[in-house]
Amino acid sequence: MNESKGFRAPKGMRLHIGIFGRRNVGKSSLLNAVTRQQVSIVSSVAGTTTDPVEKPMELLPIGPVQFIDTAGIDDTGDVGGLRIEKTRKCLERTEVGILVADGTTWGMFEDDILSGFDRNRIPAIVAFNKADLARPDPDLVERLIKKGCRVVTVCASSGEGMDQLRSALVAAAPADFLEVPLISDLVPAGRCAILVIPIDKEAPKNRIILPQVQAIRDLLDNGSLSLVCRESELAAAIAGLTAPPALVVTDSQAFKAVAAVVPQTIPMTGFSVLFARFKGDLTLMVKNTLAIERLRPGSRVLIAEACTHHPVEDDIGRVKIPRWLNAYKGFDLSFTSCQGHDFPEDLASYSLVIHCGGCMHNRAEMMNRLMRCSEAAVPMTNYGLTIAYSLGLFERALEPFPEALAAYREELQQAAGNKK
Repeated sequence: MNESKGFRAPKGMRLHIGIFGRRNVGKSSLLNAVTRQQVSIVSSVAGTTTDPVEKPMELLPIGPVQFIDTAGIDDTGDVGGLRIEKTRKCLERTEVGILVADGTTWGMFEDDILSGFDRNRIPAIVAFNKADLARPDPDLVERLIKKGCRVVTVCASSGEGMDQLRSALVAAAPADFLEVPLISDLVPAGRCAILVIPIDKEAPKNRIILPQVQAIRDLLDNGSLSLVCRESELAAAIAGLTAPPALVVTDSQAFKAVAAVVPQTIPMTGFSVLFARFKGDLTLMVKNTLAIERLRPGSRVLIAEACTHHPVEDDIGRVKIPRWLNAYKGFDLSFTSCQGHDFPEDLASYSLVIHCGGCMHNRAEMMNRLMRCSEAAVPMTNYGLTIAYSLGLFERALEPFPEALAAYREELQQAAGNKK
């Protein structure tokens, strides 16, 4: 279970496993037992865990996972209410849920957690802990199994049932976990992709950012070739190849400069567009991008970032995208921003949500945000799609994705028909 000291999978690439339950049912003890490490503080005092505790691990045969140990869902008082709210927010990034209970208590708290799993389409495991003290009611176990829950009886203090819990985690892992390709399906083995990486004020010194690293790794795993250059060397890079590249991928901020160099015969897209498919629903986000046409002077636009970096001069989310959108629309919009796991509960006042690529979030959290926006009738798109659209390069950026391109053209036809 220990993770290698070499390659560490990014947090957003891990299967997120949330551990929920009342105070003092042994959630932290269970996490320590299943990971075989002292990850969380264990105490007989109820409410010892006050904030979510996260632990990255390697769980074979799944691979990289992220355990999230949450505060008790039955916490009390004003501070307890804040802890409960943090616990509920963890549902948004949970892909497999473990509900921990003891063998003597089951009530509204447990049913509420299971309802949260169900609303968020989270596979559920019920772990009855403290088996040395009491076993669960067989009728309750049967009812839970009929609801589709996997049920195990464990004793975290002795290690009883840990193998069964690990097996249940493997069985509950979504079949499509990590199966959505990033770039490898677009670049056949032996073919080359050119990755255009501008070096500007937002580029971290002496390294490249996570989406670019992940694209290179995906190409390596596929037996594909990658040629990395800045936009200023792109023409020389294309000319130096004996055969045209299968794909050119650029940082979205350089879309215009790269499109001017890449021949129309060579497919081109952006890293952020790749991540719209990798982390979310590309076709839906393509359709949502058309909401830009419905924006009016003063319309509220939310810029959502997965990471919590300090804004720099000419920041992509706070400066460049607002500038490009205002220029495209010919009037000023009203922009606000949020970072990390913060995301507004009430979205009704926004006309559009523009999210970053989401490399620091897992797919569950990005899909959850898409779902919440859809329920609030607020379209959500992302940086790359917004930039390509506002610069008049939308179809060009979608050429590698025939289904998404077809959906966009269909939306245009419907809009033209409605105008008639």
